[in-house]
Amino acid sequence: MKRGGTRGGDEAAFEAWRWWVVLAALALAGGALVARAVYLQVIAQDFLEKQGDARILRVAKLSANRGMILDRNGEPLAVSTPVDTVWADPRKLAQVPQDFARLAKALDRDPKWLARRVTSNLDREFIYLVRHMRPQDAARVKALGIPGVDTLREYRRYYPAGEVTGHLLGFTNVDDVGQEGLELAFDQWLGGQSGSKRVMRDSLGRTIEDIERLKAPRPGQDLRTSIDLRVQYLAYRELKAAVQANNARAGSVVVIDIATGEVLAMVNQPSFNPNDREQYAASRYRNRATNDFFEPGSSIKPFIVAAGMETGRFHPDTLIDTGPGMMKVGIKTVKDKHNLGTIDVTTVLAKSSNVGVAKIALSLPPREMWSRLDQFGFGRVTGSGFPGESAGILTSHDHWRPIGQATMSYGYGLSVTPLQLAEAYAVLGAGGLRRPVSLRKVEAPPEGERVLDEKVARDLVTMMEAVTGDEGTARRARVMGYRVSGKTGTAWKASETGGYSTNKYMAVFGGVVPASNPRLAAIVVIDEPTGGAYYGGDVAAPVFSAVMSGALRLLAVPPDDLQRIPATTLVQAQDPW
Repeated sequence: MKRGGTRGGDEAAFEAWRWWVVLAALALAGGALVARAVYLQVIAQDFLEKQGDARILRVAKLSANRGMILDRNGEPLAVSTPVDTVWADPRKLAQVPQDFARLAKALDRDPKWLARRVTSNLDREFIYLVRHMRPQDAARVKALGIPGVDTLREYRRYYPAGEVTGHLLGFTNVDDVGQEGLELAFDQWLGGQSGSKRVMRDSLGRTIEDIERLKAPRPGQDLRTSIDLRVQYLAYRELKAAVQANNARAGSVVVIDIATGEVLAMVNQPSFNPNDREQYAASRYRNRATNDFFEPGSSIKPFIVAAGMETGRFHPDTLIDTGPGMMKVGIKTVKDKHNLGTIDVTTVLAKSSNVGVAKIALSLPPREMWSRLDQFGFGRVTGSGFPGESAGILTSHDHWRPIGQATMSYGYGLSVTPLQLAEAYAVLGAGGLRRPVSLRKVEAPPEGERVLDEKVARDLVTMMEAVTGDEGTARRARVMGYRVSGKTGTAWKASETGGYSTNKYMAVFGGVVPASNPRLAAIVVIDEPTGGAYYGGDVAAPVFSAVMSGALRLLAVPPDDLQRIPATTLVQAQDPW
């Protein structure tokens, strides 16, 4: 009995001890849980909140709208339209390979491409799938609810006038950053600054709530250009028709407002449509009017004559012996098409005498002739600010020889851009004042820098009227109701093998209208016309006439030559009944 009682007491003691062990364990566990809870809720609260936020809160980009480009009258030339970009978190998207096929279909992409795109970027949290989708198409992609796929609002540039303004405006890249033309030249002005916001996303990476705006986006500023879209369209249409009709390689037209130096139109052929990224090739989007230079031929003669008249030794009626239609300069011979005999300086321009203008040039010290051409802006950029603008070629007078000075007087041995040449003709039209060329609208016309005596400039404009007269070389440049002053140019093109090609020409016409009080200066260049005609008076002058005829009326410039308008036309204009 005693032995059994002891055994029972031991068992009771063991049970009591086990109970206390379990209770102690439970107490310790409970204490640990309480301690952990206190630690998490009190001590580590900030840390845990940050960890939670890090898993559901993200900073999202707020894209800024790029400023518009406008013509001088407020017509839009370039605008940014809203588009949506589809992006993905590869790590989340890779977890649902069964959704690749329907996602690829919605994106209009190959499923294999999508699979490679995702699996090769598993170390990243963000990749673009498709940039710049139409918002309604991107909304359908987002509606699929595929994990890790979301959209981002961006902007894409649109050019309402298409190829009519392509070379002038240039284009932006996929990130809406200027790459060429005015888009590049004024990128800092046009480009906005992106903002940011904090958003809450679910476990699938989808934005479910905007929490706060961290930085407001700053839109870009609008740019009002000097371009008159009406004149731009007119110049583009006439140039394109002329290039096609003459089967030419290329062409350019530049129109400048003489009173302000503003470029009202600048067009080229062939052109390109900046809305079509497949046309973004340097050979297509290069602006020939500012970046290409050429030997101007006889269109340079008014400026050589101006240099001669500035000396006081030459006047409009000064006689020059050009017989027998040629002259020897060293071992070379300068020739005229016909023997014009003794003619005055006005006829030198009207008949485009190489001999006559060469004699004027050779009477000038090289430095004096160079200085005059330099003052007109040849050999340096115009200051328009257009990216890649060429300065042309005007070599230092220290290297001139007599034959070089003679051939330069009728347009060989120096090179100009269409914009440079237009600026020089604008100087003549402005009475000898050189105003900065501007591609932005000018609110207050600049005074300008005097580079030529006013009387000489006025005399030259009057003399150049003879070029479009009955005996001149540019009768087809006339504009009904307006007096036209100008000069033709026809130059052989330099050959790739050296020397000059005898079957490739550059046809040029430059002029100002109306001659009594010039308002517009324009240059027309037709490169390699092969339709039969190739003289500047036959190929380029008609384009000048058509463009100026329309531009003068669009700008409401009063006619100054009503006596040449047929009486029936005047009656119809005055009495529509």
